[in-house]
Amino acid sequence: MVHQYKLLGYNIVLDSCSGAVHVVDEAAYDMIRWYKDRTREEICEAIQEKYKDRPELTRAEIRGCLDQIAELEKAGKLFSPDSFEPIAGDLKERGGGVIKALCLHVAHTCNLNCSYCFASQGKFHGERGLMSFEVGKRALDFLIEHSGTRRNLEVDFFGGEPLMNWQVVKDLVKYARSVEKAAGKNFRFTLTTNGVLIDGEVIDFCNKEMSNVVLSLDGRKEVHDRFRVDYQGRGSWEEVVPKFQRLVKARGNKQYYMRGTFTHYNPDFLEDIKEMLRLGFTELSMEPVVCAPEDPSALTEEDRLIVMEQYEKLSELLLEQKRAGKPFTFYHYMIDLEGGPCIYKRVSGCGSGTEYMAVTPWGDLYPCHQFVGEEKYKLGDVFKGVGNAAAQEEFRACNVYSRPECRDCWAKLYCSGGCAANAYHATGSIGGVYKAGCDLFRKRMECAILLKAAESEDL
Repeated sequence: MVHQYKLLGYNIVLDSCSGAVHVVDEAAYDMIRWYKDRTREEICEAIQEKYKDRPELTRAEIRGCLDQIAELEKAGKLFSPDSFEPIAGDLKERGGGVIKALCLHVAHTCNLNCSYCFASQGKFHGERGLMSFEVGKRALDFLIEHSGTRRNLEVDFFGGEPLMNWQVVKDLVKYARSVEKAAGKNFRFTLTTNGVLIDGEVIDFCNKEMSNVVLSLDGRKEVHDRFRVDYQGRGSWEEVVPKFQRLVKARGNKQYYMRGTFTHYNPDFLEDIKEMLRLGFTELSMEPVVCAPEDPSALTEEDRLIVMEQYEKLSELLLEQKRAGKPFTFYHYMIDLEGGPCIYKRVSGCGSGTEYMAVTPWGDLYPCHQFVGEEKYKLGDVFKGVGNAAAQEEFRACNVYSRPECRDCWAKLYCSGGCAANAYHATGSIGGVYKAGCDLFRKRMECAILLKAAESEDL
C-alpha cells in the first residue's frame, strides 16, 4: 500500500508495508500516483502535458523515471504486498505467555482534583487506597516468575499520585535491586508524578534509580490551572514548575518527559509547547484528551481541524529549532524508520493483557492502567496468577488485522490498530476503533515521517 502526501514543501511517498520512504519531485510524485492505473505511454503524455514548462522532461527522461519506479517495485520498496496478515494471529502465541512489564498502582489516591482525569481523580472508580510493600513485593516476584528468559523488565510507578506512597516506592526499588542479579534480570523503573510532592530526596532518588520520569504539565499557566487544581480549586502551576525545573536540571542526560493534555479549551496546544520550551524543558509530549463526546473538555470537529494545523506548525518549529542548534523532542514524532519497531509490535501493539499488566493496590491484575476498575477485564491477581483466561484470550486475539476498519488504512502498521482501552471506552469492544483519534494519529505519522525525511536531506 502506497500513501502519498505533500507537507512543508516536501513530496512524500510512503510504501507502508515495507516502510520505505521516498522524497521525490512533483513529476515523480505524479508518476507514482498514476503508475498502477495508466500505461507508460499514457503517463508520458500526461506528464508532458502537465509540465509543459519543464522541457527537460523528455519522453526518454520520463521513461527512465518509470524504469526506476519499476526497479523500486521489484526491490520491494514500492507497492510491496502485505504479507503480514497470515501470521498476525500467531505472533502473540509465540510470546509463550511471557510478561515483560507491570504498571504498579502504588496509590489509588491523588492530591490534585483534575476533572478530565480518566482515573476518577486517582480512585479508578473504586476505593482510595495505598499499595503495601508486601503486595508490591509479590508483584515484582510475579513479574520475575512470568518473564521467562527475558532479562530487561519494566516497572512503572503510577497512580493517582505515587509520591503519596513514596516510602513503598523506595522500598520496592531496593527489593528489586536486591534480587535482580540472582534472577538474571535488570529492572528499569519509571515514575509518573504531578510534581506537588517533589523535594530534594525525590529528585536524588529518581535521578539515581528511575530510567524515566514522566512529569505532568499542561503548558501555559492558564491552561494548566484550568484543570490541574487541588481540592480547594487552586491551580498547581506555580507550585510544580520550579520543582520540575530543579529535577530536570539535576537529571542531566537521563530521560524524562513533560506530559501534557490538550482539550477543547486549548486546541492551539503549540502555544503550550512553546511555553514548556521557554521554561527550559526539551522532552515534550502533549496528548489529546480522551473522554465522552458530551464532556465539556472533549475536542469538537472544529477543534480537530485546529489540532491538525497545530501538528503541521509543530513540525515547522521542530525543524527550525534543530537547524538553529536548539533541538527538542516531541514524543509523538519519535519514529525509527530504519531499525524498528519489529513486525511483532507493528501488528500486535502494546501487549496489554498479555505482556503488560497493571496491578492495583490490592494486587489485582488488569490489562493496563486504563482498564483498572472494569471488572469484566480483571485478569486475576499477583497471588494466584491469571484466572480470567477468556479475557486474556480476547486481548491475545486483538491485533491490527482483527479490526476490519483498519484493513485499508495506510497507517495500520504504525498504530497497530490503536489503543484497546480507547476502543473499548468509545465502542464497548477492545476490537473496535476509536475513530476520533484516527485522523489525529495519521496526521502525527505524516509529520513524523516528514521530519525524518527532512533530517536526512539536512545531513
